Amino acid sequence: MLAVAGLLLILALVIFHQVFWPGLRLQAIQKRVFPRAWESLLLRALPIYAGLSREQQEQLKNLIKQFIADKNFVGCAGQQIDDVIRVTIAANACLLLLNRNTGCYPLLRSVLVYPSTFVVAHEHQDEGGLVSTHEQVLVGESWGDGKIVLAWDDVQHGVTDFSDGHNVVLHEFAHALDHEDGASNGAPLLRTRGAYKNWARVFAAEFTELQARAQGGAGSLLDQYGATNPAEFFAVATETFFEKPRELQAQHAELYAELVSYYQVDPVGWLAAHRAT
Repeated sequence: MLAVAGLLLILALVIFHQVFWPGLRLQAIQKRVFPRAWESLLLRALPIYAGLSREQQEQLKNLIKQFIADKNFVGCAGQQIDDVIRVTIAANACLLLLNRNTGCYPLLRSVLVYPSTFVVAHEHQDEGGLVSTHEQVLVGESWGDGKIVLAWDDVQHGVTDFSDGHNVVLHEFAHALDHEDGASNGAPLLRTRGAYKNWARVFAAEFTELQARAQGGAGSLLDQYGATNPAEFFAVATETFFEKPRELQAQHAELYAELVSYYQVDPVGWLAAHRAT
């Protein structure tokens, strides 16, 4: 009898921890006051913040609190972690989650921060089965094992100029969204099954065009690193969407519309509101 009671108690604790505790913990985090010291950091970390609606600003603050509470920030190569780093990275990452009924990067556990560029060794297996290793110097990378790696100096550059179309946080966290369906292929989880057909049509055409421009030496609004593969195209398109929305809307209207539908925000309106303040 005692053994049965013990098993039932263990089962009840497991159910509580897995079913009820996450929601209760989230409620507790959202009830916390957004620290005053973080307010000024947020304004510097996200220049477009003033253009968000009041509701979006509150959403973003709650997401930032949750992100910082949930994710483990790890300094690498001597990099010290402080609130400037936490708020800057969280603010830019959580911009991608506004107005969307989604978790706060549920697969992500750790953010590794280097002072500057870092070297990563990648293995490649050719058609004959021969495995070779090559090193890459990177400013950011999203790993499929719950980690994102960032170079802090490049993060700062993205914050300083939020209109050049380059933002390593937006780029790597777009990859994190792409990973959530188990495949990194440039097609994140969409709201309906039918949405994938139009997404595939628009993104395939835009990706092919960018590849042609890159191969032909022609200029393009989208960074031509996006021609590497569909996953990189989605990440580059995300950077451009948030940092150069007017230009993207004017030059790639269908792509812009797909990203508005996915991200559930219209950054062109943020720019107008920001300039009016």
